[in-house]
Amino acid sequence: MRDSDRTQQDRKTTAPHRPAQWSPCLASLVEVDLGALSHVGKVRENNEDHYLVGRLRRSLEPLMTSVPAEHLPQWDEVGHALLVADGMGGAAAGEVASGMAVSVLMNLVGEAAKWGRRIDADEAQALTERLGNYYSEIHSRLIEEAQADPRLSGMGTTLTLAYSFCKDLFIAHVGDSRAYLFRQNELHQLTCDHTLAQALAARGQIAPEAVAGHRFKHVLTNVLGGHSGPVQTEIQHMRLEQGDRLLLCSDGLTDMVTDAQIARVLTRIQRSDQACRALVDLALEAGGKDNVTVVAARYSFPDERRA
Repeated sequence: MRDSDRTQQDRKTTAPHRPAQWSPCLASLVEVDLGALSHVGKVRENNEDHYLVGRLRRSLEPLMTSVPAEHLPQWDEVGHALLVADGMGGAAAGEVASGMAVSVLMNLVGEAAKWGRRIDADEAQALTERLGNYYSEIHSRLIEEAQADPRLSGMGTTLTLAYSFCKDLFIAHVGDSRAYLFRQNELHQLTCDHTLAQALAARGQIAPEAVAGHRFKHVLTNVLGGHSGPVQTEIQHMRLEQGDRLLLCSDGLTDMVTDAQIARVLTRIQRSDQACRALVDLALEAGGKDNVTVVAARYSFPDERRA
């Protein structure tokens, strides 16, 4: 899929008053090639992963007016949200938790008074605070739901979100699903795995290279739901560059496929949907021991695009 909007033509007016001065927002001209794929794997009976790729739009579409079109502001502000949630819990509880986390988050975003606007330093700080509040609210609602239904006792989920607007990128993360940035043929892990094994490595108690095979690599230390304590949301804000690619995935991919293999796929395959398929296939070929979910995006900015 490609998300692009036509540019606005400059217009002249002979009206006695000065029309509102609005410049087209870069966000409406950004092209984003998107892909997503989820597979139950070869061992699990149900898929406890959920994902979402969404476009958030704020625009003006005059339907009826007596004001000449050239006197009205023309704007179309577009952002993109990508997220992956990997549920945990007995029976279908994990599937409920991850699906509920996605649903609650999107409802909170829809109810927000502000979203998808030009981002300055103040708005970046405000958005960071809102994301933290959203995650805390999801955590509380999952706990309430589990307390109301004994069948869902202990359910929880990871949740990794990427929100882009113009060149601003926000990452919000809890758990051990991951967000990667692929820039100039180099793969960078943006998120930290919130696991006991990773915590031991951070404290110097085990070597970093021992994390992948450690018995505590799947013991989550930070998760939405599943416990009554507070949740710690990891939030980052950075700037995207021309040709950047984002990859979000559940641990069903990273347990089966190395970072080097992921980088080779992204180097070889440009289209996001095809890259997602290739990565899921690799995880299945390696055993597919867990649900596998991959979401990808590739960015092209109009001021840097070749003619």
